[in-house]
Amino acid sequence: MMGTTTMARESTILLVHGAWANASAWQKVLPLLAEAGTTPIAIALPLTSLEADTATLARAIALVEGPVLLVGHSYGGAVITQGGHDPKVTGLVYINGFAPDEGESAGSLGAGGPPTSLPDNLLPDAEGFLKLTMKGVAESFAQDLTPAEQALIFATQGPASGPHALGAEITSPAWKVKPSWYLRGTNDHAIHPELQAMMAKRMDAKTVDTDSSHVPMLSQPRKVVDLLLQAVG
Repeated sequence: MMGTTTMARESTILLVHGAWANASAWQKVLPLLAEAGTTPIAIALPLTSLEADTATLARAIALVEGPVLLVGHSYGGAVITQGGHDPKVTGLVYINGFAPDEGESAGSLGAGGPPTSLPDNLLPDAEGFLKLTMKGVAESFAQDLTPAEQALIFATQGPASGPHALGAEITSPAWKVKPSWYLRGTNDHAIHPELQAMMAKRMDAKTVDTDSSHVPMLSQPRKVVDLLLQAVG
């Protein structure tokens, strides 16, 4: 059997950001994964629809040779759930992520779970794209980051389509056929920790708790990397 280090060196880790984010959400995780011998790639999603986002993921997987570990944060969890069936994919890791079942969406899960402060801090435009307010970043999204980091998240966020991305239903959940891991943020004000626990339990995911906000990859990157290396190994 290959050791963890050997497996890591042969593995590509595709990192999928969520709504109100971009590929830079993984900036603290990327160098740590590279130091561990993996090949990390942070994907940039359009956030215009689940269909477009899963197509972006499929293109990224197609360019990789060898095994692939998919990692989804927040809405990115719905993307890897829908787009994780490729034979190259060895597993799915959810970082405070949505893991919808068939017929569910990220939005329906959030609306049906215990309430959080996030919905009150979203601004829709005329086309149904949602943007996070500065108050929302500071109180609901990234309360354990510095004010400078919070300001950067606000300034660079990717607005997400409410109806076509967050509201799009999953048709075939990859977690039903792929092994899964879950990092649960117990101080998350965007996706309630109880909802996270429910999703992790029904997937039978190997679960680790951390006392982070909604963005542990920025506030506790080492904890995130440790779980990813477990999944690779």
